[in-house]
Amino acid sequence: MKIYLPFLLLLIGHSVASHATEDSLWVAEIRKLALAGDADALYSLGFMYDIGDGVPESDKTAVMWYTKAAELGDVDAQFKLGVIYANGGGVPENDKMAVMWYTKAAEQGDARAQTHLGLMYDIGDGVLENDTTAVMWYTKAAELGEGRAQYNLGLKYANGEGVPENDIKAYVWYALAKANGFFWAKNNLELLKQEMTKPQIAKAQELAAKRHASGLKACD
Repeated sequence: MKIYLPFLLLLIGHSVASHATEDSLWVAEIRKLALAGDADALYSLGFMYDIGDGVPESDKTAVMWYTKAAELGDVDAQFKLGVIYANGGGVPENDKMAVMWYTKAAEQGDARAQTHLGLMYDIGDGVLENDTTAVMWYTKAAELGEGRAQYNLGLKYANGEGVPENDIKAYVWYALAKANGFFWAKNNLELLKQEMTKPQIAKAQELAAKRHASGLKACD
């Protein structure tokens, strides 16, 4: 056993060194592609600095690479920058910049960005509060299956904010959010049922089932 142990340690050391070399080569290749203007590589490099994968973790450097990718239209980078500016990681918190990047991603059809943008208009962060615009963005995201947007849209219909109050539509969106695993929707659904008639509940359940079956397309 004593004879083979140093050899075994040597093999282990060689394995670690090999992985380190492979990681370095991989990072170098990503960096090369990023410097050539490849949007996917720019985003990947930003993400690597964001979480410290193969490179030293650095929020500021992550933002630099995300920005380069976002300016080339990378939707993931645009959404990521929205989150970063909203929370102030690697840059000073700036809600207006968050709205700008969320908008760019939302206009490309990103449901996450649409939900976050709806929330910014809902509470007036970085923009003037506007329930109608919030509902517009929530609706786009909800129809793409975003559970939080479905829940928020249910709230809007339940309270008549940005849309006429409509318990049936509120029920539909709460039900879809619940099916999506959004925890708070279940409680709101039960409370809403207490204010609805049996025919209203039956109609809402029918519409929710139709929307679910049709891939969330409007059925009302």
